[in-house]
Amino acid sequence: MSTTLTVDFFSSLDGYGSAEGWPGYWGKEGPEIIADRVRTFEQEQVLVFGANTFRGFSKFVKIFDEPYYDSLTALPKIVFSSTLEEPLEWENSTVINEDAVTAIERLKRTTDVPMRSHGSISLNRALLAAGLVDRLEVMVFPAVTGKSGYAALLHDGAEFDLELLESTVLDGRTVKLVYKPTLHTGIPEGVGPQPRNAE
Repeated sequence: MSTTLTVDFFSSLDGYGSAEGWPGYWGKEGPEIIADRVRTFEQEQVLVFGANTFRGFSKFVKIFDEPYYDSLTALPKIVFSSTLEEPLEWENSTVINEDAVTAIERLKRTTDVPMRSHGSISLNRALLAAGLVDRLEVMVFPAVTGKSGYAALLHDGAEFDLELLESTVLDGRTVKLVYKPTLHTGIPEGVGPQPRNAE
């Protein structure tokens, strides 16, 4: 018995997950993006959150009207936290008060239900660095946030080689890229520019 973990990241072109003064989706949402989200969260899976992202989403689903928010509420959720306590206000949620890397490594071996984590930057950095992420889904929106950007998942973190599994253009302007990440361990011989042969 084993399962997969997908990290799902919304990104500006310059690699940030959020930006001061910009709306959700950087104001670039369209019908194909929304349909992709609906399809994504209709699937059987367990959602994985860090505490801050969990707190945010548990409020968003009550304040905003997105067509996939009912699915988020219905799906089983785990949140890694040493401060949150059950029962939680967001239905179908369970607190795990232990090291996330250790817990996810165990869960991947003991369940066959796929897991997905959206947001939760520090949590997902740790899971990526531990080599526990099977799929990295990056939705690249047509925006450069510059100095206003923050919550960069991949800046100053571990290094990866990425195998492209899927690429899709949504609404003619946003690119969804799905990768299999592998921790980068060095450069193989014979790749990159080669020195000229000595005469």
